[in-house]
Amino acid sequence: MSTYDRMAGRGTRLLNRYYAWRARSQPAATGFVSQPEPRTIGSYARGRQLVAGNLLFAGYLVESPDTGLWEVAAPDAAFDAERHGFAWLDDLAAVGDFKARLKAQKWVWGWIAQHGRGSGLAWLPDLTGRRVIRWINHALFLLSGKEKDETEAFYGSLAQQTWYLAQRWQGAAPGLPRFEALCGLIYAGLSLQGREELADPAVKALAAECDSQIDEQGGLPTRNPEELLEVFTLLTWAAAALHEAGRMVPPAHIAAIERIAPTLRTLRHSDGGLARFHGGGRGLEGRLDHSLAASHVAERHADGLAMGFARLSARRTSVIVDASAPPKGKASYNGHASTLAFELTSGRRPLVVNCGSGESFGVEWRRAGRATPSHSTLCIEGHSSARLSAPQKTTGHEELIEAPDDVPLDIMDLSDGFRFQGGHNGYAAHFGLTHARTLDLSFDGRALAGEDMLLALEDAAKARFDKASSSNPDGGVSFDIRLHLHPEVDATLDLGGAAVSMALKSGEIWVFRHDGACHLRLEPSVFLEKTRLKPRAAKQIVLSGRAMGYATRVRWTLSKAQETAIAVRDLNRDEPETFD
Repeated sequence: MSTYDRMAGRGTRLLNRYYAWRARSQPAATGFVSQPEPRTIGSYARGRQLVAGNLLFAGYLVESPDTGLWEVAAPDAAFDAERHGFAWLDDLAAVGDFKARLKAQKWVWGWIAQHGRGSGLAWLPDLTGRRVIRWINHALFLLSGKEKDETEAFYGSLAQQTWYLAQRWQGAAPGLPRFEALCGLIYAGLSLQGREELADPAVKALAAECDSQIDEQGGLPTRNPEELLEVFTLLTWAAAALHEAGRMVPPAHIAAIERIAPTLRTLRHSDGGLARFHGGGRGLEGRLDHSLAASHVAERHADGLAMGFARLSARRTSVIVDASAPPKGKASYNGHASTLAFELTSGRRPLVVNCGSGESFGVEWRRAGRATPSHSTLCIEGHSSARLSAPQKTTGHEELIEAPDDVPLDIMDLSDGFRFQGGHNGYAAHFGLTHARTLDLSFDGRALAGEDMLLALEDAAKARFDKASSSNPDGGVSFDIRLHLHPEVDATLDLGGAAVSMALKSGEIWVFRHDGACHLRLEPSVFLEKTRLKPRAAKQIVLSGRAMGYATRVRWTLSKAQETAIAVRDLNRDEPETFD
């Protein structure tokens, strides 16, 4: 279920409406303190689609070449929230031609006419903050050629939204929504003439949020890499705005940026995209590199975990492992049962992935994407290592419960590579088994050796395993080790079923082999991307077996067999001098 499928309670809605109504009596701003510079990055391709009237929001496509944006009936609340957030303005500005400007102007002044008086989802604090940032970023683009009365309407609406944010930012949920509300308030307060006093309380509040929401590892409670990137981007924007206004950035604000930057570098694959865990995607193209450069933080993360993830990398190969328990409580609303799952990218080509978040494709896809079988790890009898609670009455969200609470791990250097070792007890309560995983990456990045073990370690665990085993006519407990492949990987099961060959578009050939104790097959899979209209077809390697005793071990390898001259031209942009 989408974050915006259910709005806040009746009391919160009434407060939002009341302050939005009061905002209409606020005096209009007279202009900007200085000429705004666009900080947000848009997609030229998506901008062209918007100019053509193809509205793609939250996984829904509505064709509307002639109708205004606000006359379109929203398929659901997520679609409505995305258009009210105005991130699409970045895409139209990326096109930047006359038609794109006319479309942007029509939709902005259309919003002022239809929603500027304040009511409903459009005036949620986080969406208001997101919208205000875009209006200021692209003000010159929007105001070009506008008459005096239209310009005054624009400044008047900006002033009203800024005052509203000053009163209602506390109504945004902790985490990304509150960061959006506060950063929008700071940005507007510093940019609009006569609104500087509204920024001061927001600067202090943002510093407090940095202390409470950004942990020592530079992560968020949600453990969502893409959400962390969005927060980081907002913090760098706010810091830049404060610097340009000649103001001091609070130490807590600076410290949060310095903690997050090395964590994002750890969570970045060799192709520049983020690891896709806990509801997050790869991140908007170019956003991560741009934000890291703007932060002026060059440090990399020390050995160990970054927001609960471990990284192994060698030359052009990166492996990122979910090495901690899933997020808890409200932070788990978009969390996945993905403990010990990993992703592998070779150069600029993803190979092993997780299915991703199905949020934009409806409730069933959202639930499926959160389950353990949708991740590249081991699952027992189709069960997840964490269970979803019943939907909350007020929000409709489900928390992750019965999740692993003991996740020991060790990361070490070997004589010929790097090793990750971890385990979790997510299956102990029902099957008495602990899952332990070892991953060894060679120094040249050409081979990943894996070992998965299922262990019943104590007498109570052995008793639970015996009970689960005796209830099955075949005896033992079945398990599957799944490796989901990127849609652009061409996978073939070799004759005899002893190995799987995988061809990447770079020309590389990777081969999966196992120790022969399990049954190997290729099955259909999906790749879930929120920018797509429907899930993409993909394949997955499935290695199936049965745990018949208190200790079961399966060994497998992923190794690079061949690469062509094409691969030389497909070098990692972070290491252009490296040849494999």
